[in-house]
Amino acid sequence: MQQKEIFDWCLQNLEGTVFTKNWGEHGVFYNPNKTLKKGVYVLTIKEKDGDNDKASNCSRDGVFGVNIGIRRDTFIEMFSHLPKRPAAGCTVDMIYDFTEIDKIMPHPVYAWMGWLRVLSPSKETFNKLKPLIRESYAYAQEKFKKRLKKEGAIHENSL
Repeated sequence: MQQKEIFDWCLQNLEGTVFTKNWGEHGVFYNPNKTLKKGVYVLTIKEKDGDNDKASNCSRDGVFGVNIGIRRDTFIEMFSHLPKRPAAGCTVDMIYDFTEIDKIMPHPVYAWMGWLRVLSPSKETFNKLKPLIRESYAYAQEKFKKRLKKEGAIHENSL
């Protein structure tokens, strides 16, 4: 699959999402009517390694990482547990080859938050990801509503 196909599927099937470029990656955020400055992450794609995320070796030619934040219960069902947060520049303590292509696995850095990663997914793997992307979308909608309430309370308190 190509990155554009992934982004196009998200933007066409997940109402209220927007495409963004942030921190050296591209992403799909839930942000209907661009209500918030950034919105809430649904999915990101990283094309190269970053200072704190080198375990997947995304800097290889043609390799990109698709990253999705799912509910912690789903993450635990898939991978048995949430790992502890790693030290800066380190990976989570889970036994995976984080460089393996086309495999759904915990995110090497953000698994402690319930994030997973797939490097350069095939169409078949992307089809397996779709329910997880939809879960991330529903989770982003919940976070969005909470953030709106929080920001609304901040605005009301400042009057």
